[in-house]
Amino acid sequence: MINQDIKKIVQQNIKEMVAFRRDLHRHPELPWEEFRTTDKIAEQLDKIGIPYRRTEPTGIIADIKGGKPGKRILLRADIDALPVQELSDNIDYKSTIDGKMHACGHDTHAAMLLTAAKALYAIRDQLKGNVRLVFQPAEEIAQGAKGMIKQGVLDDVDTAFGMHIWSQTPVGKVSCVVGSSFASADLLTVRFKGKGGHGSMPHDTIDAVMVASSFVMNIQSIVSREVSPLTPAVVTIGKMDVGTRFNVIAENAVLEGTVRCFSVEVRNKIEDAIRRYANQVAAMYRATAEVEYIYGTLPVINDEQSALLAQKVIVESFGEQALYFEPPTTGGEDFSFYTENIPGAFALVGSGNPEKDTQWPHHHGCFNVDEDGMTMGAEFYAQYAWSYLNQQ
Repeated sequence: MINQDIKKIVQQNIKEMVAFRRDLHRHPELPWEEFRTTDKIAEQLDKIGIPYRRTEPTGIIADIKGGKPGKRILLRADIDALPVQELSDNIDYKSTIDGKMHACGHDTHAAMLLTAAKALYAIRDQLKGNVRLVFQPAEEIAQGAKGMIKQGVLDDVDTAFGMHIWSQTPVGKVSCVVGSSFASADLLTVRFKGKGGHGSMPHDTIDAVMVASSFVMNIQSIVSREVSPLTPAVVTIGKMDVGTRFNVIAENAVLEGTVRCFSVEVRNKIEDAIRRYANQVAAMYRATAEVEYIYGTLPVINDEQSALLAQKVIVESFGEQALYFEPPTTGGEDFSFYTENIPGAFALVGSGNPEKDTQWPHHHGCFNVDEDGMTMGAEFYAQYAWSYLNQQ
């Protein structure tokens, strides 16, 4: 089922793909600020000859029209960087901007999809249908996919396919599991208000430290006692801002955290429980509570037919030994907003290699990729699109 022309064209463009990735890595841009990145992608599309339109304020949607009628598949790459200081000093393509870094591999995604675009455009007359290429901004703040959907990215699209370079997966391995892939990722802020006062006279106060501490300890039972043990879920409070001085009883406490799970039903149950716990704990100490629960990404649930096709492509393109089954991650991915509307699948392409120091976790200042994995990613994009459009 694979197309040998695709394999050949990808191999011919490895050097250019790596160079493009490294250029983006030197010039990282944060969500909604990817203006240079968008320009560079547009330049490459112009060279190839693929028509495109820019989305607002950043990002690109491009279309390859096949030589025969058929369906339309969407291939997505995200392009934004992170507010992370790069710590690696042993690479000559280190970020040139302090406090900004491609610490999640989105630079590789853009380079891989452009290389796949070269291959697909070269064989466009053989395609039974059309390919939509999406270079999406603002994934890291879970807003980019929504923004592009509002601008028509899913119009006349039958399926979506995306991937992530993945340092936890060994280089040379590719994973696309059926079902849960990424978790929902929500944000929560809880504000408790008590009554401040002098530390020597606690009876005249309502101590926000006590309220906040009790809340943090008690909500751990939401996962252990209100969610099925067969259903993964995470409730984390990562930040507490409470108190002003060693001998002053705090009046206010602000807590920030995140919730991760793999179903909307569980997400709703956890949200309700957090609100209940906050109000009940506050009432127990005579304080008040305010909960702000912000929905981030939905769970990424790979469509069975799409994921099985991806697994078939992996084996046929790279061999049985390349097929890997990475467990679901509680990380978030706004690709979920595409698969909320249409069937699709999201894959993980291995780039972890301790010999090249690319085993660091995503979002770490030492994060880097084994660029050998990019060749598999570029071919996988193109072979999957070919296989989907030309399948019987």
